[in-house]
Amino acid sequence: MRHVLGLKCTVCGAEHAPDEVDYVCPKHGNEGILDVQYDYGLIARQFTPKVLAKNQQLDIWRYKPLLPVKPDSAVPPLQVGWTPLYSSPRLGESLGLQHLYVKDDGRQPTASFKDRASAVAVVKAQEKGASVITTASTGNAAAALAGLCASVGQRNVIFVPASAPEAKVAQLLVFGATVLLVEGTYDQAFDLCLEASAAYGWYNRNTGYNPYMSEGKKTASYEICEQLGWKAPDRVFVSVGDGCIIGGLHKGFCDLCALGWIDKMPKLMGVQAQGSAALYHAWKDKVDPLHMKPIEAHTIADSISAGLPRDRIKAMRAVVETDGAFLTVSDEEILQAIPALARGAGVFAEPAGAAAYAGLLKAMQQALLDSSETVVVLVTGSGLKDVRAAMKSVGQAMRVEPDFRSVRQALRGVFP
Repeated sequence: MRHVLGLKCTVCGAEHAPDEVDYVCPKHGNEGILDVQYDYGLIARQFTPKVLAKNQQLDIWRYKPLLPVKPDSAVPPLQVGWTPLYSSPRLGESLGLQHLYVKDDGRQPTASFKDRASAVAVVKAQEKGASVITTASTGNAAAALAGLCASVGQRNVIFVPASAPEAKVAQLLVFGATVLLVEGTYDQAFDLCLEASAAYGWYNRNTGYNPYMSEGKKTASYEICEQLGWKAPDRVFVSVGDGCIIGGLHKGFCDLCALGWIDKMPKLMGVQAQGSAALYHAWKDKVDPLHMKPIEAHTIADSISAGLPRDRIKAMRAVVETDGAFLTVSDEEILQAIPALARGAGVFAEPAGAAAYAGLLKAMQQALLDSSETVVVLVTGSGLKDVRAAMKSVGQAMRVEPDFRSVRQALRGVFP
């Protein structure tokens, strides 16, 4: 991988050769999150938008020269990435926005954004000859790993809180994963996963620990800009739990700026649930993310429930360096956003995905953006992931008898 220069510690700045360490900077234990460094000069001489335009492969691997994998490494057969970016004029008009787009990552193979990272995890694990891959997850990352592993026959072990939505656990079992339901929090599942991977020598996919997961997630930034004709949006709204997605988006936009493919950095708007808002409060109070204290997280949006965000350094950097902001939304606002997004743009989001749209509504209420800005709302997961939450956001269906009189009575007052 000549295009990868090394791994840089986000805490102390120490640099390591790609094969020198597996996951974190040894000077800081599990807190020493690393960032992959690239030789942009070398990449630019071989990889350009014109070269990319000739590539008919519509998935994340179209960007392989910007990913930390060997050029000849085999990739999983599932189509990960190149999800649609919908122009949403009706939704935008209701908010007074002229240029609103919705990026629907619920269209991934396992119906969430986490497929991007898991695809890279599978390739990296197979490059190392790992017999087992493991991860801790509230559900989506686990399902993504299980599905990608199933596509190549790779064994995997999943640690997931027992409180995870049934639909997400069902995905794991259907894909054939070894599933350990942890009677505890996501953070406890994360720690157990670290212990198990160290004890058994498994390849660890955990975000906020494995530096290559951000690299898979950054591909959404590439897609957004390419789908907009290499014009970067003004703002991107995304829900935040562990912080890896927003950190990955930042890395992707930084890559494109370094290559000269875009001429500005979008402002990244991180949206947290009020009951799981550790990063929001740290940002507001100007607390160093390295010194954040864990909170007791509670939210209906299980995918962004995190007591101590594991990728908090990259997440904070993403918001601060782009002059963005963190926002909080209540569970009620998240639930209201599910049908609002579905009816305004035709995109059915799980609570964490809808939280990004709820955050846009909050930003409009606070007059944080101009109506002429180009705005992207990133939906990170399908509403089919958590049907129970979706049902809480809408009324009940009308029941009718099997005769037209009953139909007429039910529809009285519904249509003019």
